[in-house]
Amino acid sequence: MKIDFANLTKAYDEHSAEFEQVSLDVMSSARYILGKETEELETSLREYVKSDYALGVSSGTDALLLSMMALGIRGGDEVITTPFTFIATAETIACLGAKPVFVDIDEETFNIDVSQIEKAITDKTKAIMPVSLYGQMADMDEINAIAAKHNLVVIEDAAQSFGALYKGKRSCSASTIGCTSFFPAKPLGCFGDGGAVFTQDRELYEKMKAMRVHGQVKRYTHKYIGMGGRLDNLQAAILNVKLRHYGKDIERRQQVAKQYTELLKGHVLTPSIKEDRTSVWAQYTIRIKNREELQSKLKEAGIPTAVHYPIPMHLQECFAYLEHKKGDFPISETCASEVMSLPMNPYLTTDEIEYITSNIINSFR
Repeated sequence: MKIDFANLTKAYDEHSAEFEQVSLDVMSSARYILGKETEELETSLREYVKSDYALGVSSGTDALLLSMMALGIRGGDEVITTPFTFIATAETIACLGAKPVFVDIDEETFNIDVSQIEKAITDKTKAIMPVSLYGQMADMDEINAIAAKHNLVVIEDAAQSFGALYKGKRSCSASTIGCTSFFPAKPLGCFGDGGAVFTQDRELYEKMKAMRVHGQVKRYTHKYIGMGGRLDNLQAAILNVKLRHYGKDIERRQQVAKQYTELLKGHVLTPSIKEDRTSVWAQYTIRIKNREELQSKLKEAGIPTAVHYPIPMHLQECFAYLEHKKGDFPISETCASEVMSLPMNPYLTTDEIEYITSNIINSFR
């Protein structure tokens, strides 16, 4: 049996007629940038998240960059985040000349350890950027309380958690700004790059809206230094279709995760989801000490795996100037050496899940 990790082909096939129709509509109208499809998507995203404002942008990375630019984060400032994440989180901070200040993670959820945040705050700290990793939101109430105490803003990096719930609130609605990604392999993915920014602050929204188009407030009149961060209208049209079916996709992902956990419990360390929240399962990530050996066996059986992420940010060469060393963030380092993501998509069948898990269990015999 050969397993597809994300099964993007199936994602297309399931709604191909709808995708093809909306794509033709956009192409025949020649509305390629910021057309009615983008406006429709922003309205739908805002209503889905229950945020006052939503802005479609060119990628999840640009969503993070745009949000920090609008907040005035610049050289000499510090932003607290996690070292156990995709590089875009810390990279965008560094791109603005600010300093990423890392805080280790909670071993069970892989999200930032809130008990360690306050000791990382200095008079240069301007924001906290928690990452809602693998599909589960971070401890947003505690993070927001710390931020309020120190007059900081909170930017949720929700690139992997769009649609997840935290105490009844959707990801992207529980902080000053929420940023997400619509990269094709995300739970809600388009057919290229795309992202969105959410806020309840009208002034901040208007500023980001202008900065998304090079700081332009009217044609050739530029109030801010901005960026070319617009969402392609074709991607917006694709996302309009996918968002209509997204609730079903989340339910199927949760069912796949439930089956994985039931079959693997007691054999490997399975993901832990807190009782007051849900996950959209961007990844189903287990922990295993003999990872490379198991990956090799699974590959032979036609089962793809991935490692999200093998090198924590503080040990990446590009952040050597921060002068961190091995051992500075031990939980992140341990997890980076043990995590392994299994195939995760809404189309995995029970037979496929049983095949994957039986191969994992049998590898220990």
